[in-house]
Amino acid sequence: MKLAVIGDEVAQDVRVVAETAAQLGLAGVEVRSFGNTPPDQMSGSQLRELRAVLDQNNLTVAGYAPPAFKHRVPVTDEEFATVREGLLRYCEHGAVLNAPHMRVFSFYRDAEPAPRTAARTVSRLLENLSLPLPLVVETGTRTNTPTVRHALDFLDELGRDDIGLLWDPGNSVFSGWDAKPFPSDYQLGGDLIRHVHVKDPDGTSGYVRLGDGDLPWIDILLRLAEDGYDGFLSLETHWRHNRSLTAAERDSPWGEDFSRGGYAASVECLQRLRRWLCQVDGRGGTG
Repeated sequence: MKLAVIGDEVAQDVRVVAETAAQLGLAGVEVRSFGNTPPDQMSGSQLRELRAVLDQNNLTVAGYAPPAFKHRVPVTDEEFATVREGLLRYCEHGAVLNAPHMRVFSFYRDAEPAPRTAARTVSRLLENLSLPLPLVVETGTRTNTPTVRHALDFLDELGRDDIGLLWDPGNSVFSGWDAKPFPSDYQLGGDLIRHVHVKDPDGTSGYVRLGDGDLPWIDILLRLAEDGYDGFLSLETHWRHNRSLTAAERDSPWGEDFSRGGYAASVECLQRLRRWLCQVDGRGGTG
């Protein structure tokens, strides 16, 4: 397993992020926002500069995390065209970054999750598209796939073998749909996991320092190692010293206001995560 961090959880300055990640022995950085620029507004030159700074610090792009399909289900032809245009733009960004995959969501929901309905909409959006990089659908808090079991329905309906699962058990807890997503929910689709987001929820009220919340992360790491997972563990801290992220900041996690206070909190969590992974490796896991 390889360690990474979502860059804007540390800072908006890519050089600060890269230098910090390198000093902590991380293998990569997951790209969301940098330079106080949301993902959908980043230019080609910004993306190339970002990648160059990571290269200079011997770091890889661990993934690209734009807010693709992080909105209501499109209904009109005009809405479909807009969403499709956005998807293609994000794919271009991911290709410039040479990302191993791009994260997508399954649309915001108004009531209970409807993963199969969401999948039919995504299928229409992807029709006749040649994507330059694989997609991974996230277990997202307010989306139609808050848990692995919902994501499996989504992927089954979609019927494509080029889309995997981004497992974020913190979102499953925070969504209220599964207070204990490990091991039972994990076991349903562990073989489909291509990427893992690491954070620690305090029920449905917020996020806390890694290790102080509801998830048994050491047990999770041990199981991932035993199952041969060799992808990234990407810290998405979502915790700050002396303040809590607002709902708006969690929904749109980019910009200086979001990153404020993230450096110290993320470093603390990354140090703890590294110690845990060393413990796992010492017990025979694959590192």
